[in-house]
Amino acid sequence: MDNNKTKVTILTGSYRIKGYIDLMPGARVTDYLIEAKNFIAVTDAEVWEAGERRVLTAPFLNVSRDFIQVVMPES
Repeated sequence: MDNNKTKVTILTGSYRIKGYIDLMPGARVTDYLIEAKNFIAVTDAEVWEAGERRVLTAPFLNVSRDFIQVVMPES
């Protein structure tokens, strides 16, 4: 596993996205979001809609910051 990858769950108004962001060791997810432009890159992504139905999986997904409500690092 790449040490720079951090597993996260991202909540939008309609979806739950699980995957990895490239985060430098010791950096905070908050710092990553502040530095990001209009989109954040998520790898090994799974997108779920309400009702626990998986909508898609993708090796790479750009997520618009405008729709992000919550980002949580996973353990």
